[in-house]
Amino acid sequence: MFRNQKVGQVLLLEIDSIASNPYQPRRKFEPAGLQELADSIAANGLLQPVTVRKTTAGYELIAGERRLMACRMLHMKKIPALVDRYTEEQTAIFALIENLQRQDLNYFEQAEGLHRLMKQCGFTQEQLARRLGKSQPTIANKLRLLAFPEPLRRLMLEHNLTERHARALLRLPQEAWHEVLLQIIQKKMNVTEAEMWIAQWGQQPQQEASQAKKPKKLLLLRDFRIFMNTISQAVSTMKLAGIEIDTQQEEDEEYIHYSMRIPKHSAYRSHTA
Repeated sequence: MFRNQKVGQVLLLEIDSIASNPYQPRRKFEPAGLQELADSIAANGLLQPVTVRKTTAGYELIAGERRLMACRMLHMKKIPALVDRYTEEQTAIFALIENLQRQDLNYFEQAEGLHRLMKQCGFTQEQLARRLGKSQPTIANKLRLLAFPEPLRRLMLEHNLTERHARALLRLPQEAWHEVLLQIIQKKMNVTEAEMWIAQWGQQPQQEASQAKKPKKLLLLRDFRIFMNTISQAVSTMKLAGIEIDTQQEEDEEYIHYSMRIPKHSAYRSHTA
C-alpha cells in the first residue's frame, strides 16, 4: 500500500494509517483549545501538514499531534502529511524540541519528556544538553522537579505557580513541601516572596524559641537585681537607725548565699529607743 509513496513529499494519507508519536511528551491537551483548532480547520482547512515517518505498519506521527487529533474530531478520512525519514532517536528529539519551542509543555511535562528521552535513547545529561542546545545544569534542574508527587504537581499547576516556585520548594525537606506549598497558595506569594519565606522557614522554630526565652531570662535577671537592691536598701536603713548589722554574700555553682547577723541587744536598744 505504501511501497510507491515517496519520502520528502507532502501526501494525502488516510488518518487511520497514522499512529500517534510514542515519544510525545505532552500528556494533556486542553479540550477547549482542541475544539477551537477543529473549528478553524473546518472553516479554513488544514494550513500546515503533519509530519510522519514510514513504519512497517503504516505511518508514525513525528509532529502535529494536536492537528491530527482535531482532524479526527472532525471525522476526516484523510490528512496532508509530510513523509520523511527519521530514526526513533530523531523522532523522540524532534517531538520534544517542537513542544519546547512552542512552549506547549508545562515544566513537569518538560521534565518527564527529558527523563523519557534519556531513558529511551541512553543519553547522559551532558549528551542530552548538547542535543537540545541547553546547558547541563538546566537539564539537571528540570529533572529535579520529578521529585514532586503528582498531587503536589497538580496543586502548583492549578494555582499557576511557576517553575521557580517549584525549584524554591526543593530547598526544603520533603516532609515540609505540602505545608509550605499551601502557605504560598493561601497567601498568593509571588516568586520573590515565596523564596524569602522558604529561606526563613527553617530558621523560624529557632528564632521563635530564642525570642521566647530571652524575655523570660531578662525578666528573671531584672527581678533578681530588684530583690538584691531591696535587701541592700533595707540594710542601709537599719544601719542609719543605729542597728549593728553584719552581712555576707557568697556564691557557688548552684546558689547565692546571703546572710545577715544582727546582735539582739542592738535590735532591742533600737526598738526601745
